[in-house]
Amino acid sequence: MTAGGGEIIKKLEDTTRDAARHQSETLRYILQHNGGVSYLRRYLGSYNEPVDADTFRSAVPLSRYEDYADYINKMADGVLADENDGGRPLLSVDPLTCFFYSSGTSSMKPKLIPYFDSKPAKEISAMAHQGSFANVGRLFPPRPSANKALWFLYAGNVAETKGGYKAMAATSSPLHNDPKGSSSSRLLSACVSPREVILGTDVEQQMYCHLLCGLRNSDLIHSIRAPYASGLARAFRLLEAKWERICEDLENGFPAAEIITDAVMRESVSEILSGPRPDLSNKFRAILREKSWEGIVRKLWPNVGYVRCITTGTMFQYYEKLRFYARDVPILGGDYFSSECSIALNFDVLQPPELTRYTMIPSAAYFEFLPFDMDRCCCSGSRTLDLSSVRVGEFYELIVTTYRGFYRYRLGDIVKVVGHYNSSPQVEFVMRAPKTSGDIVTERDLMSAMGGFRVVARDVMLSAEVTDFTSFFDLEAEPNRLKIFLELKDGCAQSEVEMIRTKLRKCCSRLEDDLGGIYKVMKARGEVSSLLVSIVQPGSFDSLLEMAVEKGVPATQYKPPKILRDCKLVEFLEMSAILTITADS
Repeated sequence: MTAGGGEIIKKLEDTTRDAARHQSETLRYILQHNGGVSYLRRYLGSYNEPVDADTFRSAVPLSRYEDYADYINKMADGVLADENDGGRPLLSVDPLTCFFYSSGTSSMKPKLIPYFDSKPAKEISAMAHQGSFANVGRLFPPRPSANKALWFLYAGNVAETKGGYKAMAATSSPLHNDPKGSSSSRLLSACVSPREVILGTDVEQQMYCHLLCGLRNSDLIHSIRAPYASGLARAFRLLEAKWERICEDLENGFPAAEIITDAVMRESVSEILSGPRPDLSNKFRAILREKSWEGIVRKLWPNVGYVRCITTGTMFQYYEKLRFYARDVPILGGDYFSSECSIALNFDVLQPPELTRYTMIPSAAYFEFLPFDMDRCCCSGSRTLDLSSVRVGEFYELIVTTYRGFYRYRLGDIVKVVGHYNSSPQVEFVMRAPKTSGDIVTERDLMSAMGGFRVVARDVMLSAEVTDFTSFFDLEAEPNRLKIFLELKDGCAQSEVEMIRTKLRKCCSRLEDDLGGIYKVMKARGEVSSLLVSIVQPGSFDSLLEMAVEKGVPATQYKPPKILRDCKLVEFLEMSAILTITADS
């Protein structure tokens, strides 16, 4: 690791030694800097400055995105100040640079997150990201002979608001806001794929080109990366499906026009391929025609040091499959960042997802913790704890006050405090918080139940492999009913439908039994009908990604939803169903 990397790690560790002081200083700065904005003056206007933490927490209510929506829509239209309040800035005194998109997971409608040019926020974000790279670098230092990343990035989904501001994924920012700057240069120099592929607009074509470039320079690959485990799993499925065509393109020295229709992307990849390579094509054909996918990462990229992506939360379902592809290649966990702010770092990246601990960064934002009752699946009142008062073993919803215009904002993440790193809490990401009190099954319930279902399904249906799943709680049905949609890797031929129906029925009662305490109580009361399980056509979940991207969700940040709230997506999956059964049929 470089001396600079060591200094960054030391700085981050130093902030954890006196977390309470850093938290106090962070809140003090935010209130002194932004205390006069229109949003805060509604609650703090009658108080003498400076406002302390206790006053801030008692006067300013907990908030959700909906509380900022009017402000954000005005800013997107170019209105940055409240003329009815003396021209006060709406959310921050800092200049508005652009907007970031949230992932928009359940509704497929991304939220606009304003990105203000805040000096301390930029410094903390840079330190956190540099610290993350340095932490991995000390475990897996790149070598001159292998120093490239096969990085599945998709940064082309950029829109412009009515007020002329760009809206994009946070990970796309260096390439769009500073295209010739050092951040952009470092990112591009680390990637084996050219800029034109990263900035493309068709996810499947981009993924294909990433794989093609990664195989052309297979000996240079030091790491394989994606923001989320779901994205990597999808890339390997594409490799399984398209490897013959990829080998043909390597042999020809250019990607086929019928596969890659984007001429700019096609030309840039042709430059990377640098002419026909029948030797490489034959080498990979010999490996891939065996269709022995276990350990394929090392077979194709002999110098790879690690695979890295987020594997916690709903991404855990893809970990086993990635472990199958990677075998002896370590899968490193990611860090805990959001579009609103940096949150925590994963200092022990070698741990599997079930043991991953994130260390809170005390200077990244002002953090509060709202106690959460896992048995009742709801928050226990509205009284929050500060970072120094949390208790190990307890569950909380995370609340943030950021440098960039969110105040006592409910992130919607449920975490469990599992220890401390110096004086800073270490948390385990548990799940997304239920949206409403009517959510009788949580992401955690569903993930746990599906984990057991996969095991039973493998035994009962032999080689059946569930590649993805989601759910929908139908409040229009009488009584209400939970629907779960599954996609199998090899689909379900018409001739096999009845056989699979019989075998699947044996698994469904087990699935329903594992859906959590609240579901069981409501089922026993007759308030919920029997579980409905549908197997959908292969490619249905890829279509959900395409639909999400069409609605503005950044492909890089896309997370396959586990709980659907968009009825149009549910209708699409119902139309894609090959067979449907009820748990008690």
